[in-house]
Amino acid sequence: MTDLILWRHAEAEDLDETDDGGGDDLSRRLTPRGEKQAARMAAWLDRQLPHDVRIWCSPAVRTEQTVLPLGRKYRIHPDLAPGADVATLLRVAQWPQARQPVLIVGHQPTLGQAIAQLLGMAAGHCSVRKGAVWWLRHRERDGAAQTVVLCVQTPELL
Repeated sequence: MTDLILWRHAEAEDLDETDDGGGDDLSRRLTPRGEKQAARMAAWLDRQLPHDVRIWCSPAVRTEQTVLPLGRKYRIHPDLAPGADVATLLRVAQWPQARQPVLIVGHQPTLGQAIAQLLGMAAGHCSVRKGAVWWLRHRERDGAAQTVVLCVQTPELL
């Protein structure tokens, strides 16, 4: 069994609200509401995550601000930037071969597309709320590989 935890960054400022006035999507920061969302989710995750979880974060400021309240070591991976594709996300996570749980802090639509692909959703995408976590597990059952949802959590419900 291998766990893949997907965490969408919390609420962020609009592109025209950035310090450089709309130039760089990667520089978007969390709003005050987003900071509260990140803190609530980080507190919940800290109680749930195994000690050996590997944490990967997009290079966007808003994703790093989302993961910082967790207080655990993480690595920024440039391939997880906005616009990443599902194959790249799964390669970074080493899914499903990873030997320990993996947490990815990233963006829509990539996270939703990954969830849809792993769960076999016909639509090919899934909506993931800002600041929400989807916790998936890969397992073998009767000789067949399966992905199951362990939990979906939003900051509003914490």
